[in-house]
Amino acid sequence: MAEPETMATNSHDIKLDEKDIKLDEDDIVRDASETKENAKKEDEDEEKPEEPEESASETLYIQNLNDKVKLIYMKATLNNLFRHFGKVLDVVAHHNIRMRGQAFVSFANVETAKKAMKEVQKFPLYGKPMQISFSKTRSEAVMKLLASTDEFDAFHEERIQRKKRSRWDNPIKKKLRLKKRALAAGAQAEAPAPGPKRPAVLMPDEYLPPNKILFIQNLPLDITKEVLTSLFSQFENLYEVRMIPTKKDIAFVEYGDETSATVAKEALHNYKLDNETKLKVTYARK
Repeated sequence: MAEPETMATNSHDIKLDEKDIKLDEDDIVRDASETKENAKKEDEDEEKPEEPEESASETLYIQNLNDKVKLIYMKATLNNLFRHFGKVLDVVAHHNIRMRGQAFVSFANVETAKKAMKEVQKFPLYGKPMQISFSKTRSEAVMKLLASTDEFDAFHEERIQRKKRSRWDNPIKKKLRLKKRALAAGAQAEAPAPGPKRPAVLMPDEYLPPNKILFIQNLPLDITKEVLTSLFSQFENLYEVRMIPTKKDIAFVEYGDETSATVAKEALHNYKLDNETKLKVTYARK
């Protein structure tokens, strides 16, 4: 009697085992399907071309520079900053509006440029983080170093022609050309009505700004250069006394500096040289 019970129990166990086996087979099919899909995705990823990286160059293009810094100081600062990574061939920057806040720094090779860009990217120069990328074209300094004479000449000529085309296409230049054509075709530009001319007014000699040259008037007609030199040499730093042959009542006296001339002017203005006529001593007009 014990044996049939054991067999029934074994039969029940076998049914459970078959159910478990069926579940295991479904899992295997599902896993195999997922593995196949993953393998397909991996193959697609391998076949998909990588996005091209930015083409490296010997020249770095720098943006977001502080345009309030004088150009001569900015170029010197960039040269001093980048020379720590290798020889700097050239630093190019311009005053014009289109290139304001930008510069180009050229190295002798691409490796140096890569290292410099990696280390200095976003570096705050004069309070503004630099934005650095590779230049799309080689600079003249790089071409002069790496290219042959013929290649450099061709590059230089093409660059000149490109600049000419750029200037020709400039919107402001186009507007000026159109205006000239309109005038040449007979169109009259509106001009403001001419106003009354103001008479030229000269500043009185007494109010002229300081000058190291003095203007002497009311001289006696028989006075000599020696007498004038003796008179004005009483004061330091006398440089020269110049007489006017065609007009003997005036002369010019020059000192080494404005201070010395001022001392002589204050002392000799209204001085009576012949006990009759007073000298008029003022600053000469600049």
